[in-house]
Amino acid sequence: MPELYAYTDGACSGNPGPGGWGVLMLAREGDAVLKERTLKGGEPDTTNNRMELMAAISALEALARPSDIIVVTDSAYVKNGITEWLAGWKRKNWRTAAGSAVKNVDLWQRLDEARQRHTVEWRWIKGHAGHAENERADELARAGMAPFKPEVGK
Repeated sequence: MPELYAYTDGACSGNPGPGGWGVLMLAREGDAVLKERTLKGGEPDTTNNRMELMAAISALEALARPSDIIVVTDSAYVKNGITEWLAGWKRKNWRTAAGSAVKNVDLWQRLDEARQRHTVEWRWIKGHAGHAENERADELARAGMAPFKPEVGK
């Protein structure tokens, strides 16, 4: 049975500033890649954390039917948020342990909704450390950001 992976990444030029997100989706059987799909997008004024969240959301929303998927992110914010902090935020009506409003609550709620259709395993890997799939997701994120970056010299 093939395993489905989504390698996700976000990028931002300035924080806030123009940003992009990228997803490399792979269906694998052992070391063999059976199918590949890429996704990317961006916004003119955003943050790195928002783009990291959008990558994960986009991966899950792109699936046409409920799936078992491994989401691989280099964002501790996304990984810890979804696996450790989310349940407490929801119990506290989207408040942190300190009582302040959860940042990016709109995207956390969207990610929470998107993940409920699927069986998701969340994995963290170190970014910019030579992981080929993470590097591809980073390239996609930078490509998603490109239309929103001002051209140098203009």
